[in-house]
Amino acid sequence: MSANDPHPWVRLCEVDDIPKLGSRVVERAGGNLAVFRTAQDKVFALLDRCPHKNGPLSQGIVHGESVTCPLHGWQIGLENGQAKAPDEGCARRFPVRVDKGVVYLGLS
Repeated sequence: MSANDPHPWVRLCEVDDIPKLGSRVVERAGGNLAVFRTAQDKVFALLDRCPHKNGPLSQGIVHGESVTCPLHGWQIGLENGQAKAPDEGCARRFPVRVDKGVVYLGLS
């Protein structure tokens, strides 16, 4: 996290606070965020709303680097928030960094 970094980084939690193949919800005024952890301990953050019908992605099933929305089964890529074909749409993505086991969320 350098001085030239465009994001103000906020300490969120420890990686171990997020269940493997699960998520943690971060409440905020602009809409809740879902912070996901894969089986390989990669961490991603998306707005907690499916682009289809605003379903809570945090309640979906994480597989690989995707999450399946619990409402209608849309698969959303965790890295970019894009719905997988044939579905179309995008969930807003937020930058995440992990440093020494601590998760930082980049807010702009």
